Amino acid sequence: MNGCSNFFNSGLANRRDFMQVGFAAGIGLSLPEMLKVQARGQAKFYESKEGVAKSLIHIYLPGGMAHQETFDPKPYAPSEYRGPFKAINTNVDGIQFSENMKNLAKVADKMTVIRSMTHGEAAHERGTHNMFTGYRPSPAINFPSFGSVISHEFGPRKNLPPYVCVPNVPNEYAGTGYLSSMYGAFSVGSDPASDKAFKVRDLTLPGGVDMARFDRRRTMLEAVDSHFRNMEKADSIDAMDSFYEKAYSLVGSAEARDAFDLTKEDDKMKDRYGKNTAGMRMLLSRRLVESGVRLVTMTYGSWDAHDKIKDSIARQVPDFDKALATLLTDLDERGLLDSTLVMVSSEFGRTPKINKTDGRDHWPRVFSTMLAGGGIKRGMAYGTSDSLGAEPDQNPVDVQSFAKTVYAQLGINADKELIAPGPRPMEIVDGGSVIDAIIDKASA
Repeated sequence: MNGCSNFFNSGLANRRDFMQVGFAAGIGLSLPEMLKVQARGQAKFYESKEGVAKSLIHIYLPGGMAHQETFDPKPYAPSEYRGPFKAINTNVDGIQFSENMKNLAKVADKMTVIRSMTHGEAAHERGTHNMFTGYRPSPAINFPSFGSVISHEFGPRKNLPPYVCVPNVPNEYAGTGYLSSMYGAFSVGSDPASDKAFKVRDLTLPGGVDMARFDRRRTMLEAVDSHFRNMEKADSIDAMDSFYEKAYSLVGSAEARDAFDLTKEDDKMKDRYGKNTAGMRMLLSRRLVESGVRLVTMTYGSWDAHDKIKDSIARQVPDFDKALATLLTDLDERGLLDSTLVMVSSEFGRTPKINKTDGRDHWPRVFSTMLAGGGIKRGMAYGTSDSLGAEPDQNPVDVQSFAKTVYAQLGINADKELIAPGPRPMEIVDGGSVIDAIIDKASA
């Protein structure tokens, strides 16, 4: 009692400070930890409210997509820079894509292409870290991914996991970083294009287990969990409780199972997307955000074309081109594009000059990304690379600004400070600024 009296008689116990301590406890800070944070400077807590974009589909192209052979062709450069493909006009005056992207060229009026992305990391792992977290890699701290931050800020919706990876978590940087592991991704676990009997791992009950037996197992497991929770308190246990709860909700919810069920789509729609890896992953992504998932991260292809880039592009881009053009059109037809942000990214671009093995090597100095929907302007190319595709020419975009823009459209102020180990306040994104020029103010 004396301890309580001393606390309430101290300067801490006014209403504002008391509410701060209560809020801190709600996000996992003990009182001593909160005092440490205060001693180092008050953390900036901004409330996140759903923005123009209610959901995000992140299409990640691992390996490093060549901007010259996709969104930023150089038709007037010398042949060793221009590469093996021609440029074609899109349905937006003044914007050209590579000839490989004939379907996307017809829907360029639905997107903004950023042609001036730049960072300094030429290694796959470091470039990937940049594009999934908005941070350069650090040996001292693991940063959370887009998905885990969104999961932390908003939580689940409509009994669905907030963060889903198709087919699996693509890399170690798509994880929770310093956040609790309860904000990790739900992985589909198998490729929706792999076979006609595609089923999501862990969403079906084992043979011989009906719902009544399932519920009995849940009751017994809760008793065991309660025993161990009283013995030890740790993030791993809390996170496991959270994962169990999510798993029970998923298995027990017909709506959740339906969201992952591609048999609900007819063959005509599957043909529109393409009955292949790109098509089925993007179709599943649409189903998931339509049902309530906040972020779907899906990967496609392997874009590390050090050799024979012509063959690599010809093998991968047609399916990607058709599926992505269909995704944008399908979302628009359903009235979902305005509230769904579609993001295409890769760890970096490729060298401006074709190498001796007819490929292109790693090149982070300038590359292209794409944003569509979710309050982003339509029919725009933002920023430029120089005439050889070697450097940004106008309006360079750093990783921090790109990330802040994505977060802003989702309703997250990326200046907000989360609590990293230490504990210490850590901004969701440190530096950069929202790219106002690509935001459709009328949609805000």
